[in-house]
Amino acid sequence: MVRLQSRLTLCVTAAAIALASLSGTAQERPSSLTVSTASPGGVYAIYGEGVAQLVSDVVGVPTSTRQTQGPAQNLVLLQSNQAELAMVTSGPAYEAMNGELSLMAGQEYDDLRVLFAMYPTPFQMIAPASANVSSIEDFNGKRLGAGPRAGTGGEYWTRWLEDMGVDADLQYGGIGDQASQLADGRLDAIVTAGGIPHPSLSELENTQDVVIFGMSDKVQSEILKLNPYAVEFTIPQGTYETPKKDLQTVAMWNFMTADADMSEELAYEITKAVLENNERMRSTHSAAKDTLAENIVKNTFIPLHPGAARYYEEIGVKIPDSIQPQQEGK
Repeated sequence: MVRLQSRLTLCVTAAAIALASLSGTAQERPSSLTVSTASPGGVYAIYGEGVAQLVSDVVGVPTSTRQTQGPAQNLVLLQSNQAELAMVTSGPAYEAMNGELSLMAGQEYDDLRVLFAMYPTPFQMIAPASANVSSIEDFNGKRLGAGPRAGTGGEYWTRWLEDMGVDADLQYGGIGDQASQLADGRLDAIVTAGGIPHPSLSELENTQDVVIFGMSDKVQSEILKLNPYAVEFTIPQGTYETPKKDLQTVAMWNFMTADADMSEELAYEITKAVLENNERMRSTHSAAKDTLAENIVKNTFIPLHPGAARYYEEIGVKIPDSIQPQQEGK
């Protein structure tokens, strides 16, 4: 009888521990999540909505998007706990981690963590055919729309044009609004950065007589030399209707990031949900064709979240030492 009571006591204790463990896990799951994206009219806004819907459906945590000026603001929102997921490009992420991001006033973001690679962001240019603009060298004295000031295009085109001695009248705002301004003749060209095909450029191409063009060898070489987080990129012929050849440019990779304080289990579930539902993501936007587990190696410096790393280990993706999860911190 005593032995039976002891067994019953052990069973009750084990059950209690299990329930406590389940309760703790449940408490780690937030009641909702926010994905910070970018301005309407760009790929971030569309892709981010796809991620939000997928996480809501598959992970079971209601997830919404927050429109922003782009990666730089997304990093600020993530660091200040105003968003749980942030879409970022490699350039702003590099600067945030090194205390060089202007919006973070010299503060190093040590707790930035990557979940998965999204797609490369090529830098793109479009102008009305009547503007006689078909290269960066033609931008002098022109009115250029560069998207939101804190967006990837606004931030880096501003620097690069200055570095190359191009004196243009740069104007900032939502890329959708600037596409309308180009159509109305209030802008001479748009320089932007985004996944391909970029929805605003495609819409302009379908409604206006425009020219979409790339970079010369000299311009591409100069940009790559000054920006170690940028890579060569080719926009294939057929991405847009009007170019009759491949377009040469540069790009930065995009990553979905979280703060180090996200629970390992939640990070694992989000990473698994997105990477195992690629067809659904591609139906949201074709840029998601690059949202593949093997592309995590396109990240060369942001530490992986331990939960994401667990998923890659499970499916046999070898993670470079440079982005292995960090043990210190949160």
